[in-house]
Amino acid sequence: MSGKGAPELSVRNCQDLRVAVIAAQWHEKVMDGLVDGALRALHDLGIDEPTLLRVPGSWELPVVAKVMAGRGYDAIVALGVVVRGGTPHFDYVCQGVTQGLAQVSVDTGVPVGFGVLTCDDETQALDRAGIEGSHEDKGHEAVTAAIATAAILRSVSEPWH
Repeated sequence: MSGKGAPELSVRNCQDLRVAVIAAQWHEKVMDGLVDGALRALHDLGIDEPTLLRVPGSWELPVVAKVMAGRGYDAIVALGVVVRGGTPHFDYVCQGVTQGLAQVSVDTGVPVGFGVLTCDDETQALDRAGIEGSHEDKGHEAVTAAIATAAILRSVSEPWH
């Protein structure tokens, strides 16, 4: 979800969902904002005891997400930031993380909220981090998307009466 055209998601009755938030450690100020936004969104939804794990960087998000999905979590939220540098490293990391997280979600059936910022510079990342002065709160958005998807999956797996 990004800027204009983002849907208004309404999620109810999700307090019992088990949620893991996995956050990279690179770019501390941006990551602190993303984590704060994610935890605030979970609190707003009545999910007050998520599991929060910190990993070294965005590259490590998919493997930890897969393990947590296999441990019975209803939703995973992956938070990270990759800032473009002067080498192709940016492209490889962004592609690997994106494909890895998508694969975890599809293979396990557990929604993975994608809160990985892929930015040209730190200013863009700060503008999306949900901190004071930011225009977007991608940590909050990633939680809302993951929980809304988990609620949809729950509704289609419940027996019809």
